[in-house]
Amino acid sequence: MRNQSFLALISQETFQSTAMSRQQEVLQDVVIKFAGDSGDGMQLTGSQFTNNTALMGIDLATFPDFPAEIRAPQGTLPGVSGFQLRFSSDQIFTPGDACDVLVAMNAAALKVNLKMLKKGGKIIANIDGFDSKNLRLANYAEGDNPLENGSLGNYEVIKMDVTKMTREALKESTLGMKEKDRAKNMFVLGFLYWMYGRDMESTLNFLKDKFGKKPDILDSNIKVLQAGYNYGDTTETFTTTYKVEKSKMAPGSYRSIMGNQAIALGLLTAAQKSGLTLFLGTYPITPASDILHDLSKYKNYGVKTFQAEDEIAGIASAIGASYGGALGVTTSSGPGIALKGEAMGLAVMLEIPLIIVNIQRGGPSTGLPTKTEQSDLLQAYYGRNGECPMPIVSASTPADAFEAAYEAVRISLQHMTPVMLLSDGYIANGAEPWKYPQSKDIPEIKVSFKKTKDEGSEKYMPYKRDEKLVRPWAVPGTPGLEHRIGGLEKQDGTGNVNYEPENHQHMVKTRQAKVDLIANYIPDQKLDSGPEKGKVLVLGWGSTYGVIKSSVAEMQARGYAVSHAHLRYLRPFPKNLGDILKNFETVLIPEINNGQLIKIIRDEYFIDAKGYNKIMGIPITKTELLLKLDELLGGAN
Repeated sequence: MRNQSFLALISQETFQSTAMSRQQEVLQDVVIKFAGDSGDGMQLTGSQFTNNTALMGIDLATFPDFPAEIRAPQGTLPGVSGFQLRFSSDQIFTPGDACDVLVAMNAAALKVNLKMLKKGGKIIANIDGFDSKNLRLANYAEGDNPLENGSLGNYEVIKMDVTKMTREALKESTLGMKEKDRAKNMFVLGFLYWMYGRDMESTLNFLKDKFGKKPDILDSNIKVLQAGYNYGDTTETFTTTYKVEKSKMAPGSYRSIMGNQAIALGLLTAAQKSGLTLFLGTYPITPASDILHDLSKYKNYGVKTFQAEDEIAGIASAIGASYGGALGVTTSSGPGIALKGEAMGLAVMLEIPLIIVNIQRGGPSTGLPTKTEQSDLLQAYYGRNGECPMPIVSASTPADAFEAAYEAVRISLQHMTPVMLLSDGYIANGAEPWKYPQSKDIPEIKVSFKKTKDEGSEKYMPYKRDEKLVRPWAVPGTPGLEHRIGGLEKQDGTGNVNYEPENHQHMVKTRQAKVDLIANYIPDQKLDSGPEKGKVLVLGWGSTYGVIKSSVAEMQARGYAVSHAHLRYLRPFPKNLGDILKNFETVLIPEINNGQLIKIIRDEYFIDAKGYNKIMGIPITKTELLLKLDELLGGAN
């Protein structure tokens, strides 16, 4: 009761404080970057501001930026953790190229992110993070403080001793100093809620749910949140608040969703619609681990999750589940996918359903574990021994990851084949509004198990194929349907081990033909925007969707014949893709790699596609892509 009363009091104080007369400026588009040490709670702060924004019906896109180390040395440049949020009254597709506001909790955060701040932008600086120790750790010269040396003259600098004011707000608290200081991110969040005219109810409810059983911590976070809000409201220096209007979005029910959450829900929905038990056998790896975390919450839907001792055990358990009639899934990133390669070949040889989710990150080897990259497409195509074809489906945005996961399951179940689902760190950790579908509007995935031998047949033929070259799925223990499985080459029809040269060639060709025939059961490729014929087609896949869409839209507004097509089906390609490509003078393929899709497109369609490649662990920006398009169109702009 005490906590409920306190929440009510704080909420009341909030509304009373907003009664002060302030000038309010309406903005169309805002980009905020929260940055600080990995222990400063910037991810939580950004997530809370994001959820608050989503509840207001404002379109948004986010880009969390994690340090590679779990806990880098405090105050150092490698230890900076960031969270970028863009919100707008118009529809948006990227988290923005440059920031309007930079929250810098220490000197390292400022140094790492200053280059991303627009001229004239706001810097909210915690001056406690700019003492001599923090300046030294951030590699500033002795006595050189950017808050005092005039180097920030092109920006509006808001200096706040966040640490001091947090401690002042909690002076009567019995918590220790470390526990008090952990709440300083709430001070910044409260100040930004004031700055953008926000109601704090969503965060109050979050804190109550998270710390309801820890009243001291709950009270401290709420007090500091309110203190930050009141600081903006009562300090005469701040005379203006800002507002972004609600976006004009299609009617429906929306929620904010991250890519890994969407994949988990897509897999769960596909299991429900196919009537199968979902089994996830996996081993944790950044940035795929959240899929395991999310699916483990759905035991009430019969979901079974198994954290294996290593990657190989994870996929082997999923193969066993699929053989037993379940929907087998395994998740990983590039290094783990490499370890799973032999078992993927086994699943291809067995011709059973299996979903392999690859959340790509920078490589090779351990590479950039927390940074994004599209560098595993060729691995998905060719990264197994022997002739080992496997369908590949790609997600384009956090919300699109739901449909991509659902479609990967449909293909896998209806064509009896493993399917690789590609996402990446940008999609996995980014968030956007998702208009979630009603269950009645999602088509069922028809699955049929073999129950009896074919009429007139003395023996069950486990590799007897239908018109799609798909073999039947027989659950072990079904009377009369006993059959052999294993990694050795099969004889077509019987499934017996067979080493004859002609049989091996026949089976290799048959497995490839089965994958190729999937093109008859996927939609034709459509243009996302632009004319059917023109000077330039920008062809993309995966997380380049947003930057391509927004860049092409701007070029179209300038009057150029530029079009955009984005691939979900990477193997096989849609049947009409070649015809689309031949309708354009130039095909540009932007990728966050050194040129992978472009190699496949050139090989498949014999066109001289042009590439635009960025391999920095960060997405391509709109500015960069516009410059490339301008170059292709003659440099007129």
